[in-house]
Amino acid sequence: MSAPARPARHWCAWALPDARPGGAAVPGLLVETAGGVITAVSTAAAPPPDAERLEGLVLPGLANAHSHAFHRALRGRTGEAGGSFWTWREAMYRMAARLDPDSYHRLARAVYAEMALAGVTCVGEFHYLHHDPAGRRYADPNAMGQALVAAAADAGIRITLLDTCYLAGGLDGAAGHTPLRGPQIRFGDTDADTWAARVAAFAPAGGHARVGAAVHSVRAVPRDQIARITEIGAQARWPAVHVHLSEQPAENAACRAAHGVTPARLLADTGFLERLRPTLVHATHLTPEDAALVREAAARVCLCPTTERDLADGLCDLAALRGTDLALGSDGHSSIDLFEEARGAEMHERLRTGRRGTLAAADLLTALHAHGHAALGWGGTAGESAAAGEGGAEAGRIAPGARADLVVLGLDGVRLAGFDPARAADAAVFAATAADVRHVMADGRWIVRDGVHTLIPDAAARLDAAIREAAA
Repeated sequence: MSAPARPARHWCAWALPDARPGGAAVPGLLVETAGGVITAVSTAAAPPPDAERLEGLVLPGLANAHSHAFHRALRGRTGEAGGSFWTWREAMYRMAARLDPDSYHRLARAVYAEMALAGVTCVGEFHYLHHDPAGRRYADPNAMGQALVAAAADAGIRITLLDTCYLAGGLDGAAGHTPLRGPQIRFGDTDADTWAARVAAFAPAGGHARVGAAVHSVRAVPRDQIARITEIGAQARWPAVHVHLSEQPAENAACRAAHGVTPARLLADTGFLERLRPTLVHATHLTPEDAALVREAAARVCLCPTTERDLADGLCDLAALRGTDLALGSDGHSSIDLFEEARGAEMHERLRTGRRGTLAAADLLTALHAHGHAALGWGGTAGESAAAGEGGAEAGRIAPGARADLVVLGLDGVRLAGFDPARAADAAVFAATAADVRHVMADGRWIVRDGVHTLIPDAAARLDAAIREAAA
C-alpha cells in the first residue's frame, strides 16, 4: 500500500460528517488532510482557491464488517432451483476446494476492488480457508491469510483478517460434533491452541491490516474449545472477535440437543460472550432470553440482510436488541452494496413488525461508519489504539484526528434526483446505491475517481477472469 497523498484541502458542497440526529447535510465543509489523517474541519461558503471541489454528498468511508471473499464467485450460480442454506453450503464447499494462495489473491483483489467502487474503505474478512485441499499446512502456514492481506493492499482498502477457528464438520444433536470432511479438512487446526499459535505467528506488513479472531459457530467449534478460546483471547487482546450465531433454526435445535442450551447461552456459559464482547453475525433466531444475554454483555450484532434473505435465513428481531450496537456486512456477496444492506435492515424489520421506522437513517449510517469500524478494531482513538499495540487513528467520521476516508455520492443521477439537504441521511440510506459512488478516498489517497478504480482500472475484467478461473 503506497504512502498517502501530500497535505490537501477538499471543499465538500454537502457532507454528513457523522450520523447526527435529523440527518441534515452540512454545506461547504472544508476538510484538510495530511499523512492519511484529517487534520482540520471547518466550513466555507465558497471553495478556497487551493481546495479541491467535491460536488455531491460526502460521507465517511464505509465498513463492510462481514465478508467471505471467495463466496463472490457463487453470485448468480446457486439457488435458482430452490434448496436451502444447507444445499447452498455444499456449492460453497466445492468452490472452497478449488482455491490456492495465488488464485485466492487474484479473486480477493478483484472482490475488494468491487468493494472500493461501492464506497468500502475497510473490510472484515471472516477467514477459514487456511490450508491446502488435503488439510496440510502451506510452507507459510498463513499463506491464504497473507493472500487476503495483499489483496486488500492492492485494492487500497484496510482489512481486519478475522482468522477463524473451525474444528468440526457439524453438530449432530445428541451425537455431538462430527469430524471435518471433504473440503472442510482445509479449514481445521486440530484444536484451539494449535489454531491460536498459528494466528499469533501472523504479523502482516503494512499499516492497512490487523489480525482479529473468530469462532466459526457452535456447530464448528466444540464447547470446551470455545472456553479455551475465551481464555486465550482474554490474554491476546485481539482487536476484534466475531462469531456466526443462530443463523438457522437447525443450529439452535442441534445445540439444544447436544448441550441443552441455545448457542447464545452456550457462549455466555463459556465466558466468550461477556469476556470477549464479540460481534455476533446474523443472530436471526435468538430467543428473548438470548437477546437479553447479548444486551447484558454489550456485544455487537452484524446484520447481512442481502445474504440473510438470499439464503432464507430469517429475520432478526431488532426490537429485542434495542440499544445493541449494529454493524453491517455483505457476507456472501450476492450484492456488494452497503447502502442496500442498511436499507435492508430497516425494510426487514418493517416486514417483521408491520411498522416503519424502527431504525432511523442516522442509526443505519452509524452502523456503516462508527459501529462498523469499531467492530473491526479501527474505531478507537489514536491513543486507545496505541495502548492496544495497534497504532493509528479512528475511522468512521469526518473529524480532526480521524482517518481520511471520504465517499462522494453523485447527486446528478436519477436515484438521488430531488435531493433534500435537510434529509440527507434519508437520501443516502433509502435512495442511494453503490452505483452512485463517484469518488472514494482511503487513508488520504483517492482509490476511486469518477467511478473508476485508480489502482485496478480494469476491475470488472479482473473479477470476471478470477471467477471463471475459480469456477472452472
